Amino acid sequence: MPVAGIPEVRSGDDISDLIVEHFVLRELDVVVVTQKIVSKSEGRVVHIDESDDAGFLDLVEKESKRTLRRRGTLRITETHHGFVCANAGIDRSNTEIGTVTLLPKDPDRSAHRIRQGIFRKTGINIAVIVTDTFGRTWRNGVTDVAIGISGLGAIADLRGLHDANGRELKATEICIADEIAAAADLVKPKSRQIPVVVVRGLDSIHFRESSVKSEVIRNPKQDLFR
Repeated sequence: MPVAGIPEVRSGDDISDLIVEHFVLRELDVVVVTQKIVSKSEGRVVHIDESDDAGFLDLVEKESKRTLRRRGTLRITETHHGFVCANAGIDRSNTEIGTVTLLPKDPDRSAHRIRQGIFRKTGINIAVIVTDTFGRTWRNGVTDVAIGISGLGAIADLRGLHDANGRELKATEICIADEIAAAADLVKPKSRQIPVVVVRGLDSIHFRESSVKSEVIRNPKQDLFR
């Protein structure tokens, strides 16, 4: 369910206030919040000369832990959070001319802050996912993924369970957080200002403490591509 009517977010705005003012939440709702408004509320907006490619790339380097590939002004980088994405997640869309947004410094903490704010105002237990749009290796198209989470298990670990034929599952770990992020994106097209979506009806077994950092970011020792 898209949350309509949220105004332009500025530095210092309380996103939990804006959500509660524009939507009646229920117990165990999942509130999906776009990175863009989180970054704006946290002051992660930088003024930049749009014609200065060198200056933009300098900013990408500062926001990156390492650069994996280069092509023109495009960089595929690993951010300090551990995300592998284009240009360190720096975004020029839906921002004022001459500005870009940087990723939140700690998206898991951002999600937790929004969740706690909503609880203080409503007394309702919900979960929060902060999302951003990423590409995928060797696949065309982009999709929204979770970059921060609070109150919901990011991964559903099915290892040790059995499939319909009785075979034991050896490696099945489902990224519930990314699945919800992608589903929520279906009701907030890029041409509309819908920065928040509420997902309702998720099984209560998925609600627990978690983080993208601890559960979703793959340990380099387990990554066959590094």
